[in-house]
Amino acid sequence: MDQSLLESMRVVALPTKTNFRGINLREVALFKGEYGWGEFSPFLEYGYEECVPWLASAIEAATKPFPTLFRKSVKVNGTIPALNAPAEIERIVDSFPGVLTFKVKVGANLPEDIARLAKVKSLRPSAKLRIDVNGNWSVQEAVTNLRAIYENIGPLEYVEQPCATLDELRELKSSIHIPLKIAVDEAIRKAHDPFAIDLDGAADIVILKVQPLGGIVRAHEIAQHHKLPVVVSSALESAIGINYGLVLAASFEDINFDCGLGTGSLLSSDVAHLPIVNGEIAIREIEPNFDGLDVSAQRYEWWKNRVMKTAELIS
Repeated sequence: MDQSLLESMRVVALPTKTNFRGINLREVALFKGEYGWGEFSPFLEYGYEECVPWLASAIEAATKPFPTLFRKSVKVNGTIPALNAPAEIERIVDSFPGVLTFKVKVGANLPEDIARLAKVKSLRPSAKLRIDVNGNWSVQEAVTNLRAIYENIGPLEYVEQPCATLDELRELKSSIHIPLKIAVDEAIRKAHDPFAIDLDGAADIVILKVQPLGGIVRAHEIAQHHKLPVVVSSALESAIGINYGLVLAASFEDINFDCGLGTGSLLSSDVAHLPIVNGEIAIREIEPNFDGLDVSAQRYEWWKNRVMKTAELIS
C-alpha cells in the first residue's frame, strides 16, 4: 500500500439512528488518493484475511478512475432493521422518500417478522417487499416461515440468503411450492473463492457489495462469471463507500432491481449527505466533512495497525 495513502487516512465514528446488526456506532477509515476518497470499513470482528478485499476496494477507489457509467443516479430500496415498534418502523420508512422497494430484516421471530412486513406494507402499499435472513434458517424453518409470510403478506420480490449453504438453498428451492426467488449474499462474499462456487439450482440473483468483493473490477468479474441478475448493496458504509457502490451499480448497462444503497438514512451523522430524491441517489464527487467525527488517538492507532497488517497480506 502506498505510504501517501496511509498518511492521508482519517478514521471516523458514525452513530446510527437505531441498533442495526448489533451496531450503534460505525467506525470507518477513509483514504485520499489521486482520484478521490476510498473507504475501508470491515466490521470490527473481521480478521485480517477477511479485510483484504475491503482494503483492495478502498485502494482502487482512491487510485483508479471511475469506469464507464450508464446513469447518473441509482434507484434504491429502503432497509428496515429487525425492529418491532410500529412508530419506529414508520419513522424509518419515512426516511426513504419515493422509494418503491423495501428490504426487511427477518429471522428471529416469525410473528414479529410478519407484523413488521405488514406494517411496511400498510405504509407503502404499492412497494415491493424483499426479506433478508442472513442465512439464519434451516431448510425446514425456511419452508415453514416462507409459506406463512406468503399466506399473510403475499409474494415477495425475493428472499436474500434464507439458508447458509448452497446445498440448503437447492433443497429449499426444490421443496417449496410457492413463488420464490433466492438472492445470495454471504454465499458469495464469504466464499474463499467466489469464482469456484456453483450457484446452479441454488440462486436466482447475486448480491454485489463493492468492498467485501474487492472493488468494482472484481465485482464485475464475479457477475460475469455467474451470469445472473445482480443487486448492488451496501455494508452500512459512510457516504464515501455508498457513493462507490452507486458507481458500481451505474457501471452495469442493465440493472433491473432497486439497489440496497440507501443505508445512509440509518446513520444519524455522516461525512457527507447523499439525499434520496424520488427513490434515487445521484452519484457525485464527495469532499468529506470530518467535523466532530474523528475517533480517539487510541482508536486511530488500532485502525492504522489493522490497515498495515491487512496490506501485508495484499503485497
